[in-house]
Amino acid sequence: MRLRLNLQFFAGEKTEKATPKKRKDTRKKGQVAKSTDVNTAVSLLIIFLSLIALGPYMRDRLLSFIKTFYTKSISLHLSASAVHELFVDTVKDISLILAPIMLVALVAGVVSNYMQVGFLFSAEVLKPDLNKLSPLKGFKRIYSMRAIVELVKSILKITVVGFAAFMVLWLHYGDILRLPLLTPAEVLTFVSKLTLWMGLAGSGALMLLAGLDYLYQRFDYEKNIRMSKQDIKDEYKKSEGDPIIKSKIKQKQREMAMRRMMQEVPKADVIITNPTHYAIALKYDEKKMDAPYIVAKGVDHLALKIRQIAKEHDVMTIENRPLARALYDQVDIDQAVPEEFFKVIAEILAYVYKTKQKV
Repeated sequence: MRLRLNLQFFAGEKTEKATPKKRKDTRKKGQVAKSTDVNTAVSLLIIFLSLIALGPYMRDRLLSFIKTFYTKSISLHLSASAVHELFVDTVKDISLILAPIMLVALVAGVVSNYMQVGFLFSAEVLKPDLNKLSPLKGFKRIYSMRAIVELVKSILKITVVGFAAFMVLWLHYGDILRLPLLTPAEVLTFVSKLTLWMGLAGSGALMLLAGLDYLYQRFDYEKNIRMSKQDIKDEYKKSEGDPIIKSKIKQKQREMAMRRMMQEVPKADVIITNPTHYAIALKYDEKKMDAPYIVAKGVDHLALKIRQIAKEHDVMTIENRPLARALYDQVDIDQAVPEEFFKVIAEILAYVYKTKQKV
């Protein structure tokens, strides 16, 4: 009894890799190996790299906006229409400044997602799940191993990205102290470059952590979709059908095919035998085929049954061991005999027809 329980326990352990069907089903549900840190890191890196090309444009547009805003605000007559016009112009200018970088961020987000999971749309994740409202399950999520891992990841991200940003500031420490001596345009240019270098350093450091997190997410995903031996058996039964039922269906199909074959034996012109081991029922019907064809064949017990039916219906039996063996091995049921056997079969059929005419 104890041994049986142990076997059942080990059979229920999820130690096997997920089958292709299980992977496909989980993907349909939106469960994939994906790291949000990869999205963040790739997006930040692409955004800051794009600032190298877009920076001058954004700087010029920003300086023009500041100059225009203060010029208009000083000469503005306080009225509802004037304030509305200033507001609309401000929104337009800010949109023109931010539009390129927002477009880059959108493309970066799509690219980073596609890199990880390809094209995927799942409505399952949009369905409401009342289990998520359970306080007990919420408490378990907060104090689970995964929550601890996420906490460690957050601390690492803050530490590594903060250190990268600090190193950039430390390397430009002297230039930062000279900022009060620069003109506003020079200050803006320097701060823009400093921001760019800090962003590149931070996103580069985050890329390293994101790569490690992606490996962890793949490991965790593979672990969560593991299957037990019983799960694999159940899946096979569902997809392929119960082996016992399938064997019964095949047996039933064989029985039906056997009955159909035996119904054709009385219609045969002659039975070629071995004489005991093989039996081949031949028929020649020029309306159906240009050559004689096999309507039934069998070996041992089935051969005996064919001979019995032939005897009951007065179908002549001819013994020809080489021919019977060759026809059994080379020709299937309802298939015409090969040309190499035409001569010998023609002689046999001629003898059969002649014998029937005499009778």
